[in-house]
Amino acid sequence: MEQIKTDLLVIGAGSGGLSVAAGAVQMGADVVLLEGHLMGGDCLNFGCVPSKALLASGKVAHAQAHASAFGVADVVPQVDYAAAKDHVADVIAQIEPNDSVERFEGLGVRVIKEYGAFTGPNTVQAGAHSITARRIVIATGSSPMVPPIPGLADVPYLTNETLFELRDKPAHLLIIGGGPIGLEMAQAHRRLGCEVTVIEGDKALGRDDPEMAAFVLQALRDEGVQIEENALAERISGTAGAITVAAKDGRSFTGSHLLVAVGRKPNIDTLNLSAAGIDHTGRGITVDDSLRTSNRKVYAIGDVTGGAQFTHVAGYHAGVIIRSALFGMPAKQRTDHIPHATYTDPELAQIGLTESAAREKYGDRLEVVRFDLHHNDRLIAERKAKGLIKVMVVKGRPVGVSIAGHQAGEHINLWALVLANKMKMGQVAAMVSPYPTVGEIGKRAAGAYFSPRLFDNTKIKRVVRFVQRWLP
Repeated sequence: MEQIKTDLLVIGAGSGGLSVAAGAVQMGADVVLLEGHLMGGDCLNFGCVPSKALLASGKVAHAQAHASAFGVADVVPQVDYAAAKDHVADVIAQIEPNDSVERFEGLGVRVIKEYGAFTGPNTVQAGAHSITARRIVIATGSSPMVPPIPGLADVPYLTNETLFELRDKPAHLLIIGGGPIGLEMAQAHRRLGCEVTVIEGDKALGRDDPEMAAFVLQALRDEGVQIEENALAERISGTAGAITVAAKDGRSFTGSHLLVAVGRKPNIDTLNLSAAGIDHTGRGITVDDSLRTSNRKVYAIGDVTGGAQFTHVAGYHAGVIIRSALFGMPAKQRTDHIPHATYTDPELAQIGLTESAAREKYGDRLEVVRFDLHHNDRLIAERKAKGLIKVMVVKGRPVGVSIAGHQAGEHINLWALVLANKMKMGQVAAMVSPYPTVGEIGKRAAGAYFSPRLFDNTKIKRVVRFVQRWLP
């Protein structure tokens, strides 16, 4: 057994763990990184990257079939599903070197390709290595949750970890779960020529603003995605090519393939957390606002903490704990400035409070500013002028923004800057956007906030009339 002593041990080479390891080693710390599976974690190999690549294939096919509005003949796209998956693999391969063992060893990180398990408060065993560290960061992420639906274990099913290995195009894809993953893959497969049925036990996109979610869901339905809400899966039966999902209310759905996309579970089962005195629940490892566990030498970041499960959250967490673990400086996480997006077409993005949550918190102090995207000239030119931005404002300061429409995930970036720095609507209104850009919608929303204050204000009108009388 090799005995290793180090300043910082990082368990897990997903986006959060890699950010911690890279930052720490370049600041002079001695760093050991453990990864028993794939470098880059879920995001690179099974999640963000491959899903967006497959969505891109679907967008190209959809554009070919809907080109006549631009003076170009519609054509029936000739989809090669296996080639689309080759595109996905190529995208992963282009990004992979950034997350590779070679790159991190080149930075000075010692990478050990083994899973780790605690043997004491600050000691972890990984294969033939026993590692003692001053500080330890758990960044093991999460895995697809497979619900205990009767019959599921007896039929072939896919998760996001196996979907991208599929080479034969599904004739009819059933998807259990109407969240972002389920709906993104529903639209991608529909545009690539599959029949698709989404089976959701509650409301699809139920965690988002209902008005915005309804807009996105209608767009998917218009493309032919069958979305069945309040259809709690009760039993699954059949064989490969003919799988049936029976809902509790008596509805039944049959398809050729089944994708399970009902949520995530933390990767903690093999860590032996009790040996290190680390508290946890079924949702994940318990941490405080500094991302410390009940063991003060151990931090946990990203999905494994059971909070918001986004790659950018893990990256943000990495920055928080680097300040604490390396420099001993107090650092706490915030959640009010964390955006998220669903990358369907149209997209759906949110930061801060939704309208209903803001009304509950602020009552009559809340103003909701709306700007319809059909007023944006660039979107009109590109025939994408559908959607809405809503900004929740209290005393001139945005507390939440919801956007549904073309490139909503891009436009939430402006508001992420605004909320992170506690800026006011006046600062957004002062911005000059080039014309014509889709990005003008942020400034136009700020303008919609000030318009009634300027143009419907009788006092201002009196002042203007008075000044005009005296101007030479």
